[in-house]
Amino acid sequence: MKKIIHTEAAPAPIGPYNQAVMHNHMLYTSGQIALDPKTGELVTGDIQAETKKVMENMKAVLKAAGMTFENVLKTSIFISDMGNFAAINEVYATYFDEATAPARETVEVANLPKYVNVEISMIASL
Repeated sequence: MKKIIHTEAAPAPIGPYNQAVMHNHMLYTSGQIALDPKTGELVTGDIQAETKKVMENMKAVLKAAGMTFENVLKTSIFISDMGNFAAINEVYATYFDEATAPARETVEVANLPKYVNVEISMIASL
């Protein structure tokens, strides 16, 4: 049976989806962008600040499901400019132990919601 995961500590969905769904001890998150959940405003300025906000939003979703980044099995990173890869990766790396980091893909896309520069989703397991 699926369980819907929701927290006020991460941005509310802006469409017909949920922040995350738990099924058979597996968590499937929706993509997070750099929206401040308190103000609804985008965090902008530089790619590192944007990436940090995305990861903090994801941290809140994981916490709502009783998990941490240690539970993450796979991440998907969507970026608008592959030239930002190194800066995004620098921030992303601070959330994982390199020896046990999840599997991952990073894909450059033509556009992202609200014209952000980075969106990240995850799959995790208890």
